Amino acid sequence: MAIKNSLLKTLSLRKNIFSASTIAVILLLPCHTLFSQVKSSDETNDFLIAIEKTNNGIKMQGIKGCSWHELAFTVNDEIPQAVNQFGMTSSNKTESAKDTELADFLFTITKNNEGIALKGIKGTAWSELSFALRNNTKQSINRFGMTKQD
Repeated sequence: MAIKNSLLKTLSLRKNIFSASTIAVILLLPCHTLFSQVKSSDETNDFLIAIEKTNNGIKMQGIKGCSWHELAFTVNDEIPQAVNQFGMTSSNKTESAKDTELADFLFTITKNNEGIALKGIKGTAWSELSFALRNNTKQSINRFGMTKQD
């Protein structure tokens, strides 16, 4: 009789452990899936751009997440220029082409007396970003804001 009770307790304990393990897996699976999706979505928006203010415009170097390596354009003060992963664009133009190897972003850049002003339209954590920048000096930005170039 003692062996039967011991066997029943062991089977009951195993059943409870199995049930608890199954519930834990079911509860953790959606979280893992959610975090995986967030991570992969974040990774696709990684970009790194070095901005340089020149005497007559702006020069930019696409370091990561861009199809372009260098953009240089003449701008009048206070007139914004839209830029995305493919280069210079219009802020109201929607891109139909998607490239999984590139970041998906759109911002405008404006040269002013103090430096540079940016407005994030898509793919940035910032909506506005501005910083002082002397001529012929560089400042790097990414989707989170100002950063150092590694």
